[in-house]
Amino acid sequence: MSDPLPALAEVAARLYTAVLSDVLDELGLMHQALPPFVRPLDEASVLCGFARTGLYRKVYHVEPGTNPYALEMDLIDSLKPGEVAVLACDGPTDRIAPWGELLTTAARVRGAAGCLTDGLVRDVRLIREARFPVFAGGIAPLDTRGRAEMAAMDVPVAIGGVRAEPGDLVFGDVDGCVIVPKAVAPSAVARAFEKVAAEDRTRAALLAGESLRHVFERYGVL
Repeated sequence: MSDPLPALAEVAARLYTAVLSDVLDELGLMHQALPPFVRPLDEASVLCGFARTGLYRKVYHVEPGTNPYALEMDLIDSLKPGEVAVLACDGPTDRIAPWGELLTTAARVRGAAGCLTDGLVRDVRLIREARFPVFAGGIAPLDTRGRAEMAAMDVPVAIGGVRAEPGDLVFGDVDGCVIVPKAVAPSAVARAFEKVAAEDRTRAALLAGESLRHVFERYGVL
């Protein structure tokens, strides 16, 4: 049995996207980093939590008497502490904008860890003021009504071309975002902690004036 995953606060404080991406490469999982168009609204933010997924589809009208936000509301209202709303919009897109300040407020109150979407986001100033981690495929003032709606929740999705399942570890910072499959998350995080320690030793040796080649031969980290 693998060791349990450390507390999310420890993971967020000690790790960074690049080291997790390296470890996933070593595990043969070389397609876990989201494409560069998905960026944090605040480059100082760190996104770290467990995926709750929502799958969006394009629509072109709203049936009278229906609530186009119904499933979206169910997802946000059921978020638990440490969970990340992962909203798959088949991005990049100029049409689907699933996230804004009111969803941010509702998610924050429930202790959610953030939002990741390959769609668009609006109300950026207010979201930044709230210091809620949001990674998105772009910014636009659009409402989803009449343009898109959530078709399914808590199902496997592809976000920016990367598969994400409920419970996967989502980690993002200024360098981008990675999806760590839940089956390998404990071992990947443990290996990432080891790599961070090796990088710290490497940095100290380089600051002491040792050559890059010599330090690499000793620690195997670059």
